[in-house]
Amino acid sequence: MKYTIGLDYGSDSCRAVIIEAETGKEIASSVKYYKRWIQGKYCDPQKNQYRQHPLDYIEALEESVKEALSKSPTGTAEQVVGMSFDTTGSTPALIDKDGQVLALRPDFAENPNAMFVLWKDHTAIKEAAKINEVAKRWPIDYTAYEGGIYSSEWVWAKVAHVLKEDKAVAGEAYSWIEHCDWMPALITDTTKPSDIIRGRCAAGHKAMWLKEWDGLPTEDFLVEIAPELKGYRERLFHDTYTSEVKVGNLTEEWANRLGLTTNVAVGVGAFDCHMGAVGAEIEPKAFVRVIGTSTCDIMIAPYEDMHGKLIPGICGQVDGSVIPGMVGLEAGQSGFGDIYAWFKSVLAWPLENILKESALIDQETKQKLIDETLDKIIPTLSKEAEKIPVSESSILAIDWMNGRRTPDANQMVKGTITGLNLASSAPLIFKALVEATAFGSKAIVDRFLENGIEINSVIGIGGISLKSPLVMQTLADVLAMPIKVAKSEQACAFGAAMFASVAAGVHPDIKAAQKAMGQGFAHEYKPNMEKHEVYMQIYAKYQKLGKFTETELFS
Repeated sequence: MKYTIGLDYGSDSCRAVIIEAETGKEIASSVKYYKRWIQGKYCDPQKNQYRQHPLDYIEALEESVKEALSKSPTGTAEQVVGMSFDTTGSTPALIDKDGQVLALRPDFAENPNAMFVLWKDHTAIKEAAKINEVAKRWPIDYTAYEGGIYSSEWVWAKVAHVLKEDKAVAGEAYSWIEHCDWMPALITDTTKPSDIIRGRCAAGHKAMWLKEWDGLPTEDFLVEIAPELKGYRERLFHDTYTSEVKVGNLTEEWANRLGLTTNVAVGVGAFDCHMGAVGAEIEPKAFVRVIGTSTCDIMIAPYEDMHGKLIPGICGQVDGSVIPGMVGLEAGQSGFGDIYAWFKSVLAWPLENILKESALIDQETKQKLIDETLDKIIPTLSKEAEKIPVSESSILAIDWMNGRRTPDANQMVKGTITGLNLASSAPLIFKALVEATAFGSKAIVDRFLENGIEINSVIGIGGISLKSPLVMQTLADVLAMPIKVAKSEQACAFGAAMFASVAAGVHPDIKAAQKAMGQGFAHEYKPNMEKHEVYMQIYAKYQKLGKFTETELFS
C-alpha cells in the first residue's frame, strides 16, 4: 500500500491528511493551530498588518504529521511515498543569502517585517497603487495577466513596502520566497536562493511571471516601482514549475523529525484554493468556490478557449496554475467568513467585556457561559435568518469590510450597511450580510460570463460550504445555479495529496489522480427561482450602493 500526505496551511492552522494513493481513502488527519498567531502576536488590525512567524509553520508541520501518523495503522509511515503543500497566498517572506527566512535568525526573531506577510495584510496599498500606475505607462503592461490591477495582497507590493519601512531588514534581505515554495524547499534542503524550485501558481498569479516575456518584470520596471528592489530580479528565478513536479526527497533530518523515510517525494507547492479545486475534481466550465475566511474562485479552461482573451479585474490567468496543460483562472472575495466573524465579535462585546468582569457568578461558570454563547451566536442567527422572507428587510450591506479582491481589486474601499431602522434586529442584519457576500459572488460570476467564460456547474468546498445551509442556499438563489458541495472537509489537503501521488510516480498525471482519489459530493443546493427574481431587484440596489460607497465615500 502507498500513501501520500497533503498539507494544507490555512490562515489559522495547518491540516495534515494521510491518503491511500490508489483509492483516495482517508487514513487519518490532524489539525494544529499556529500558537503565536492565535495569541494575536505580530499583528495590528488597525493598520491591516497580519504577520505569521515561520516557527508557527514549522511546529504545525511536525505536530500535525506526527499526530496523523499516530492515528494510522502500524507501518503507515514506512509506506508514505509523497508529500505536497498548499498554503495561503500571496504570503511571502524575505530571505538572506543562505535562504534563511530572516525571522529565524536571532537578530530578527521578534521583528514582524522579517516574518511571512499573510495574504490579508493590506499595509502595501500605496505600493500596489504605484505598481498599477507604472504598469499602465510601461511598454509592457505586466499586470495584463493579473486581471489588469495589481493588489496590495500580492508579493511585489508587500516586499516593496517592507523594504521601504524597515532598513535593518532591507540591509540583510537578499531575496524573497512564497510560503508555498518555502515549505518544500525547507524539508528537501533546497532553500539556497539559487536552488529554490518556484511554483507556477504563485509566480504567475501574484509575481507577474509570464514565460512569453521572459519571466518576471524587468529590472528597470521593478526599480521604477521601488528603488529598494534593485538587484532582486537577478537573484530570483527565471523558470517555474507546475505542481506535479518533484522538488526532491525528504532530507534525513526532516525524515527523522516527521517520523517518515527519505523515500518521500516532495512536490512543488501551490496556493490552497488552486489545490482545493483539484481536490474537488475541477473540470472545464466548473466554477469552484473555496469558501472560508475569504473566498477564492477557480476555473480552468483549455488553451483554445482562452486564445486572445484577457479577463479584466480577476486575480490572473496562468498556464498550468491549477491543472497542467490548461489555463487556471482565479478570482475571489477578500472577506466572506471573516464578515460573519466580525458581526459575531460585535455582538459578543458585552460578554467579553462586561460579563467577564461580573462578580455575581464564579469564574468557571462565567467562562462556560461565555464559551457556550459564543459557540451558539452564528448557528442561532442562521436559524432565525432562515425564517425571514427575502423581501421583508430593507437592510442592505456591501461586503467590502476587508477591501475588494475581485472584480477590480481595490483595498481602499470599506463595507457599508444601510436601511437600518428601530426594528433592525441582529438576525435581520446578519441576513443582509449573508446576502451581501452572495451578491459579491454574483459580481464575480458575471465578470466571467461577460468575458465569454461558460459556467455550467458550481462546486463549493471549505468549512462554510459544509456547515451553513443558509449561506449555501442564499448563494444558489442569488446565482440561479445549483451548487454541489464537495464531500471532503479537507479538499485542499486532498488536492495536495493528489499532486503528491503524481510527484511520487503513483499516478501518471493529475487527471488520473483525480479519477482514482476523488471523493465526490455530499450535498447539492438547488436555486429557488422565485427568490432569485426578488434577489435580482435587491442586487440592482447592491450595485448602486457599491458604486456610491466606492466613488463618494472612499474614492
